[in-house]
Amino acid sequence: MAKRLLRIFGPLILAAILVFAVLVSPVTFGFKHMSAAKERQAAVSLSPNILRGKHVKEAALGDGYVPFFGSSEWSRIDPMHPSVLAQKYHRDYRPFLLGARGTQSLTQFFVMQNIQSQLRNKKAVFFISPQWFVKGGTRKDAFGFYYSQLQTSEWLSHYRHDAIDQYAAKRLLQMPAAKSDHFINTALQQVAAGKALTGYQRFYLQSRKNMLTQEDQFFSGINLPSRNLARVDQQAQKLPTHYSYSALDSLAGRIGKAQTGNNSFHISDQFYNHGLKQELKKGKLKNFQKHLSYLKSPEYSDFQLCLDQFARLNTNVLFIIPPINQKWQEYTGLSPEMLRQFDQKIRYQLESQGFHNIVDLSDKGNVPYFMTDTIHPGWRGWLAIDQRVNPFLSQKQAQPKYDISDKFYSKTWQQLGPSQLSQYEQTVK
Repeated sequence: MAKRLLRIFGPLILAAILVFAVLVSPVTFGFKHMSAAKERQAAVSLSPNILRGKHVKEAALGDGYVPFFGSSEWSRIDPMHPSVLAQKYHRDYRPFLLGARGTQSLTQFFVMQNIQSQLRNKKAVFFISPQWFVKGGTRKDAFGFYYSQLQTSEWLSHYRHDAIDQYAAKRLLQMPAAKSDHFINTALQQVAAGKALTGYQRFYLQSRKNMLTQEDQFFSGINLPSRNLARVDQQAQKLPTHYSYSALDSLAGRIGKAQTGNNSFHISDQFYNHGLKQELKKGKLKNFQKHLSYLKSPEYSDFQLCLDQFARLNTNVLFIIPPINQKWQEYTGLSPEMLRQFDQKIRYQLESQGFHNIVDLSDKGNVPYFMTDTIHPGWRGWLAIDQRVNPFLSQKQAQPKYDISDKFYSKTWQQLGPSQLSQYEQTVK
């Protein structure tokens, strides 16, 4: 009977052992290769699996793609979109879009954890959305949707006993997603308390990282959405053969005018019809943002995680601060003074630490056809961004000199009003 059972179940048991060995092994079994076509598709896919994973990003960034960190703005693909212009005019770089609706600084910090080699001494673009900096910071459900145990295991495997890792662990523990793995959760509690990981915890994290890495290499490139790649190809056909800013600006104006004819906000008819028209009829949006503020938020410290990581890796970063559609501001009551103060606070956090490459477009909300909707650039907005992105990425830049300060992890900084900046600076010196 024992021999019969062994003949029946032996192969199954052996197969299970072999699969497990493959998954936990640190050896990558030759799956490193990624075709140029697959990289091109992944770079604009905005796929959550790509964002959570490692293999595809690692391969593409190793082949010269540049990470463009952000959120939902990357999905607004028109002829002037960074991916379209880079393709059409055969730029030396190609954007790899990292972000989608709901991604904010905390998600982007963990995205960086398994592409550190591709960020070290390289360049990146980072889009800062004022809408991230609300009172509650990143939404827990949105963070959970993009949460990656692979990225967390990678980070915990090489964490250091300093403010950045302690803050990151404490912040992650505030998210329900951190409870998805008991052993990882326990390790996070150790890091948050400033304690070293146990030998067993390190063994588990390494095994878990190896297993998730193998799964990622097997599955991350499967069933990638191709819709955005088709849109990039389609939009590129609308551009003139040779680059000319004046010709592109004129084209952007014509396209913007043609696509914003049915509303007083001068935003995309499509967005207006599907996102605003019915809500405006209800009359509930008038002055509904009158008391909204982007000045006090845990997002400032989450953002500091990204700055700290860039400084560790000596990554030269171009930051983009977008405007908000001015007609929309006026209708909803969004305070222009508050927006000015947000700009002042975020620039202080950047510039006081040596991040001086900033495209500040916060005063362009009234430029015709600059915005494709209420908060996202399009047409002339993308073209204005390209005027800074292209030379930054195509030309040699001076090495940054960063001076990182842990003060930006404090609740005092999170809640500080811009009018208190001078006093605050003297206090922490």
